[in-house]
Amino acid sequence: MTAATLIAAARELCAAVDGLRFAPPVTHVYNPLDYARDIHEHYLRRYGEGRKRMVFVGMNPGPFGMAQTGVPFGEIPAVRDWLDLEGPVGQPAQPNPRRPVEGFACRRSEVSGQRLWGLFRDRFGTPEAFFAEHFVANYCPLVFFEDGRNLTPDKLPAAEQRPLLAACDAHLRTLVQTLRPEWVIGIGAWAEKRAAAALAGAPAQSLRFGRVLHPSPASPTANRGWAEAATRQLAELGVW
Repeated sequence: MTAATLIAAARELCAAVDGLRFAPPVTHVYNPLDYARDIHEHYLRRYGEGRKRMVFVGMNPGPFGMAQTGVPFGEIPAVRDWLDLEGPVGQPAQPNPRRPVEGFACRRSEVSGQRLWGLFRDRFGTPEAFFAEHFVANYCPLVFFEDGRNLTPDKLPAAEQRPLLAACDAHLRTLVQTLRPEWVIGIGAWAEKRAAAALAGAPAQSLRFGRVLHPSPASPTANRGWAEAATRQLAELGVW
């Protein structure tokens, strides 16, 4: 069963990154694979079965998405109302008072997740239709904060990145070996770059790479019609 393999791999990744330490300016690190494990594993169990034609890979959790729900790009209405996943969420080992984990009670919106899952909902209608051939994962499971500011893993010093990337690379290789996709699509340039590096040994004829624009509201291009831009990019790749 592919979902069981994904759950075991997620637990292994959780343990590997939990032992890492990060120096200032990082003030807090959240690991939703730990405190939101039940929801994350429900996501894997429900939607991770079978072979997938395409795997979308994001960078790392957002503070109002996966950090709250345990689901990649986990904007709460999308997770609760479309993916039909909900339940109690615990607390990180060192909570950040400026970025509390409120689980499904959080009222802030994760715009990136709203856009991503909104596109899939509009195109496929039901989660079952989407996940029949697609899957969504994050490359890195950790959320980094500098006080109240979100830090992405590419901003970490090289010495701190190395063990983190090694653990994330190993997990992505297991995920791809398990789901056996034809395409790995990075959500943003960094995710595509990391996926290509991690999977460099895959046979060229069996795995192809591409990317879509990241749906972050920090991107002016994404704010001018992300769904249309992403759909066009996927059409140009020949996958949609």
